[in-house]
Amino acid sequence: MPHARRDRTAADPNAYRHKMDIVTTGWPTALVRWIPGGMVAAGVVFDLATPAPYTGDPLLAGGCVLAGATQQTRATMITFGAALLAMVALTMEDNRLDEHSGIADVASIVLAGGIALIVNRVLRRHGRQLATVRGVAEAAQRALLPDPPQRIGPLGIAARYDAAASEARIGGDVYAAQATPYGIRLLIGDVRGKGLGAVGAVAVLLGAFREAADAEPDLPRLADRLDRALDRHKTGGGDEAALEGFTTGVLAEFSADGDTLRLVNRGHPPPYLLTADGAVHTLEPSAPDLPFGMHGLGGLRSVPDEVAVPHGATLLLVTDGVTETRDPAGEFYDPQARLPALGPQDTPQQAVESLLRDLDAWTESRVPGNDDRAVLAVRRD
Repeated sequence: MPHARRDRTAADPNAYRHKMDIVTTGWPTALVRWIPGGMVAAGVVFDLATPAPYTGDPLLAGGCVLAGATQQTRATMITFGAALLAMVALTMEDNRLDEHSGIADVASIVLAGGIALIVNRVLRRHGRQLATVRGVAEAAQRALLPDPPQRIGPLGIAARYDAAASEARIGGDVYAAQATPYGIRLLIGDVRGKGLGAVGAVAVLLGAFREAADAEPDLPRLADRLDRALDRHKTGGGDEAALEGFTTGVLAEFSADGDTLRLVNRGHPPPYLLTADGAVHTLEPSAPDLPFGMHGLGGLRSVPDEVAVPHGATLLLVTDGVTETRDPAGEFYDPQARLPALGPQDTPQQAVESLLRDLDAWTESRVPGNDDRAVLAVRRD
């Protein structure tokens, strides 16, 4: 049987405030903290309760190594010390401490403890490196995709972004909100691909939107500017990027008083308008259109759709990371069917949080999927 070790500090949560990622990712932390100690205790009990040919010594050694992989250095040393004392006591009880078998048993615990400390040191160093990389990625995301302003004129705004590459915390979905001479303009988009591979297109799209939103008097011309920017980006992206690179997206424009909403949908999931009485209206485009970056295929560009926005209504824009979230049976999430049950939303932040809670309920708190997910809520107060 494998060895084990005991860690009496595992009950103290303050001793583990900086637990390594291997413990805090996926596993119940409290259970993992107690496993090494349980292995040491089990090894001692097994050794005392069985005849001489049987031994629980492997549990003691296994506990030491597991502590090194899952606990902090101090807890690892305590577990190693407990296992070593237990082994010495067991060999003394059997009068084997001065025999070759007893010396070998004690030496095996010492070796396991040394391996545990080496493993612990390596994992902690890798954990620090990963934390540094995550910090850099998070700073890059804040610079590339900052939170939108909480209010522009009569509109309250909230957003949430979850990247599929959770370790990087950055990906291929994009959103923006900007006050312009022509109204309050919004963008939500989904770059083909996900994770770090889509970041370059996100940067290009955001930069083009922020510049052109102030310069172009209407949404079709703004969309054309985004098309041209992505085309220039694709020319340096290799054959696959040149042939297949595209970005679905929605451009929205509120009038200065918030009464009127104009939309251009370029192959993206439609927005949803949540009214103050709890009704949900899906704002499907009147005519289909190609995604951004594909205007070279030709065809007529669609004209903007115009919608009246009542007081207290919330515009909810999402990416397909929301609409393609599946429940345990494999069914896709349908905002049109699910949102009415959530009731009226008093703030844009409440609308975002209600949607995310409902997504968790839909997936029964499993990981929603492997696609980037963005939500942008805009409420006319």
